[in-house]
Amino acid sequence: MKFINYFGNDAYTNIAMDAWLLKNLKPEQPVFALWQNKRAVIVGENQNTFKEVNQDYIDSHDVQVVRRVSGGGAVYHDLGNICFTFFVPVANSANVNFHKFVKPMADALESLNIPVEISGRNDLEINGKKVSGNAQRYAGGYLMHHGTLLWNTDVEAMVRALNVADEKFISKATKSVSSRVGNIKDFAPKTLSIDDFIEKLNYYLTNSGKDGEIQLTPEQKAGILKARDEKFSQWSWNYGKSPEFMYNNHAKFDGGSIDVQVNVNNGHITDINFTGDFLGVRDWREIKPALLGIPFTNEAVGQVLETNADGQYFGGITNEQLLETFFQKG
Repeated sequence: MKFINYFGNDAYTNIAMDAWLLKNLKPEQPVFALWQNKRAVIVGENQNTFKEVNQDYIDSHDVQVVRRVSGGGAVYHDLGNICFTFFVPVANSANVNFHKFVKPMADALESLNIPVEISGRNDLEINGKKVSGNAQRYAGGYLMHHGTLLWNTDVEAMVRALNVADEKFISKATKSVSSRVGNIKDFAPKTLSIDDFIEKLNYYLTNSGKDGEIQLTPEQKAGILKARDEKFSQWSWNYGKSPEFMYNNHAKFDGGSIDVQVNVNNGHITDINFTGDFLGVRDWREIKPALLGIPFTNEAVGQVLETNADGQYFGGITNEQLLETFFQKG
């Protein structure tokens, strides 16, 4: 197979590139790419981003959040992970199956004396530990099959980024995930680096380097970057496309207890209610209109609270504590 080089480690660009190439490349024969993202959470097309990520960790550790155009669950990427994508002409979506496209990666790993097995519909395992997950999207006569190869991924960062969990559960969750998820590096020859691993995978998949590279035109590159800027880097796609949901949380502070209930649609607050024994001097419903219609983000809610800080709507509960109730720390 011929290969395509992606532009770098920016997740917004790489996910945009996946989607743009599926729609526009139109190769006559299968094409593949091997690429990497810096720290990022990639959510499935139909997922609720707000429920999939630990936003406090995301914000404090410079983790990108991007929605892809394929289904499946949220995954964590870092530079210890290798992503792969196949673009394959397929006449009928009924002919699509995961096994056919997982097998080339299994064969490539076996060629490096890494004892991998195909498990279930779309996973690769080594010694019972998952080292690869996959997803697909079919459009316009072409299949995009993409997945991950965990070479040396930071499992604790994976747990923290993907789950909003109390600190006391982090260690337990990390041990649980580590028992089910493996890193290929632990099963590969000790002298094999990640760069060597990528080079050898590329060599195997290009028929010992004979098939070569597809060079994108300046116009094609511009189209990919336009998709990145106008869609895949935008909050409206990555968060706003989340399905309608209700958020509920309870917290107790020195200033009293409070429950918050928020209805969110297209990433924006459509209804909100506070209950509890907090001693507000003024009725919080005075600021309810200012909270409706705004994005369900720490910044937008915080701005409304700060603008009305003198009202003492929530008594001794501070704006910072209230924001923790909205956006639970993990």
